[in-house]
Amino acid sequence: MNLQDDKLSIAVPSQAESASVTASIASSSANSANTKKPRINTHASSTPTPSTAVASITDLTNRLSEYLSPADLKQVKEAYRFSDEMHLGQVRKSGEPYISHPIAVAEICAEWKLDVQAIMAALLHDVMEDQDVKKEELIERFGAPVAALVDGLSKLEKIEFQSHIEAQAENFRKMLLAMARDVRVILVKLADRLHNMRTLGVMSPEKQRRIASETMEVYVPIAHRLGLNNIYRELQDLSFAHIYPMRYRTLAKAIKAARGNRREVVNKILAAVKTTLADAGLEAQIDGREKTLYGIYCKMRDKQLSFSQVLDIYGFRIVVDNFQNSYYALGTLHALYKPMPGKFKDYIAIPKSNGYQSLHTTLIGPYGTPVEFQIRTKEMHRVAESGVAAHWLYKNEDASLTDLQQRTHAWLQSLLDIQKQTGDSAEFLEHVKVDLFPDSVYVFTPKSKIFALPRGATALDFAYNIHTDIGDQAIATRINNEPVPLRTELKNGDIVEIITSPNSRPTPNWLTYVRTGKARSAIRHYLRTINLNESTELGKQLLAQALVSLHLNPDLPDTLIDKLLNESSANTLEELHTDIGIGKRMAALVARHILDLVENDSPSIPFQHIGDEKLSKPDPVIIYGSEGVSVQLSPCCLPIPGDSIVGQLKRDQGLVVHSNDCKNAKRLQVKEPDRWIDVTWGEDLNRRFDCRISVIVNNERGALARIAAEIGEADANIIHVNMEDGESKDMTKIYFTIQIVDRVHLARILRNVKHLNGVSKIRREYA
Repeated sequence: MNLQDDKLSIAVPSQAESASVTASIASSSANSANTKKPRINTHASSTPTPSTAVASITDLTNRLSEYLSPADLKQVKEAYRFSDEMHLGQVRKSGEPYISHPIAVAEICAEWKLDVQAIMAALLHDVMEDQDVKKEELIERFGAPVAALVDGLSKLEKIEFQSHIEAQAENFRKMLLAMARDVRVILVKLADRLHNMRTLGVMSPEKQRRIASETMEVYVPIAHRLGLNNIYRELQDLSFAHIYPMRYRTLAKAIKAARGNRREVVNKILAAVKTTLADAGLEAQIDGREKTLYGIYCKMRDKQLSFSQVLDIYGFRIVVDNFQNSYYALGTLHALYKPMPGKFKDYIAIPKSNGYQSLHTTLIGPYGTPVEFQIRTKEMHRVAESGVAAHWLYKNEDASLTDLQQRTHAWLQSLLDIQKQTGDSAEFLEHVKVDLFPDSVYVFTPKSKIFALPRGATALDFAYNIHTDIGDQAIATRINNEPVPLRTELKNGDIVEIITSPNSRPTPNWLTYVRTGKARSAIRHYLRTINLNESTELGKQLLAQALVSLHLNPDLPDTLIDKLLNESSANTLEELHTDIGIGKRMAALVARHILDLVENDSPSIPFQHIGDEKLSKPDPVIIYGSEGVSVQLSPCCLPIPGDSIVGQLKRDQGLVVHSNDCKNAKRLQVKEPDRWIDVTWGEDLNRRFDCRISVIVNNERGALARIAAEIGEADANIIHVNMEDGESKDMTKIYFTIQIVDRVHLARILRNVKHLNGVSKIRREYA
């Protein structure tokens, strides 16, 4: 089987670490996904006849009695009775009583030994959403903590949203913020999603793919971020089975066939490792394990391999009794088999951001087969499998989980920081999803404090990760004692120092190279608040332009404004103008929506069209270059007065002005034609503009000084110079960034420099 030519229809997270599963997961996941039935919100009158089976909580109470007190069990039973009463007559698509789903969710939570409040919330998690039970009633019956958990789990079905995407974004926002206040919200939610994924098979293929894609995009990385590796791996495989069912079945069949062929190799390695560790005096639990189907699929997809080329589908986990023996076992294994260069990772010394600790090494086993080993202590294994849930599992034993709890708390706190600075739910989810994906880089402050950031993060992300004020005032950075730009991408082990200035402020250009949600939301928040008036005025002008182009009077009557605001998420017309000015909304789309309102409800809206005889082409937006960050001159072409220009509306960056000759502008106009508007230079421009020029000159003493003096004589300011070798060894190419007034000024400079001795060529440069 070869996936090399197989097209991918959705974006999925990067390849996860090797995962531990039983040898039968391929068949058991597929069977469970196709035999159990999903939850639907309906009543008996409109569904198949319920089965005669009665949902029981006997298994649940037996499991809970292992760690809960009789008083706690009594509260759980009260929650069960209330939930059973509320869901009476409601069934699943299979005809099972609906209460079977909350019981299953509670059983998953009981496996983590969550406390009584979390178990009660699991049993009650759908009563607010499905049965319209009020939060006040839950507070009265079960207490405020349980009600808060259930409220955080409930969706916002009663609110009207503009789209399904907006509704989903708001649901996730509410859930994640509730999680930030109490992490048990997401633990129960993950248990809920796991049971629904196990029972997804009865849905239509389209709905299966949609729910599975949502799970892969949001819930899988959340489970990984919280260190819930068992759920993380199972959700990955279940999502894979529903997103790409044919690939899943084909791969499962191939792995089943390969098990027999590779059993001899696995048994030989297992025996050799056990003997070697025993001879070294090490007591260890050794497990052979098969990688997940999704993990194998990712390797085939990312490295363009066929199944026969993926050799390391098996791995081994070694659990020892203490920290020192982890490294002793590593040395013993390296003496047994040769390690593969570059395939050793020490997550004990530098844990992952979710608290995961282990030694990873890949060795060349018998017959040249690469084999991965994970070595960890029992305590590390507990955290690796249960993640943040280990806090409840072993909360009375020791204080060694403090670091994990601190890491989790810091991440959850960052969700609250992002929420404070974010405009809407879709933007909030966009920021959070960036931080959820698992690949990380680990960097240090000059005082050796370690920070984990997403792969691709820059020095500016690091600055915002320390504190928002540090990010806002950053002007430069030193990485490993070398001065580098703020946009420099960080690598593992970098020592990063941020240089700040109280006069520095964020610019829209920063959004093009920050990677973390915290940095992106902080920059957008600053740009929105500081430049509100400029953006509002620009948005008002753009909307008026768009309305005139549709033969509509830009002076909107109050009745139309009220109707427009009722159908959008903006609270005021000024807020709508601001959204347009920062590029969050398209003026043309808002204008078309207004036209629809007028045409569909014209009798009740006193509004007058502009007749064709009065219609003229809308005036272009006038650019002065001093508008602030709501209007930017594109760095790719650096337009100057006298150039023919065009404007691009970019989300959260306002209006970006390009030269008409700009290659980037021409390419983007084809991709997003609706985001371009007519602009023109104003008169009496009281400022100077940046411009790039290049000069090819003889490589001789004093050449740079003569050119710089001539530029200065022409009343231009040089702000940057760099040089490179010319086409021949006796020529040098010098690049200048200069500040000028307009094209006439530039032409005079080019003409004067061209006449200098030794200058062979001079021209204006574009990026």
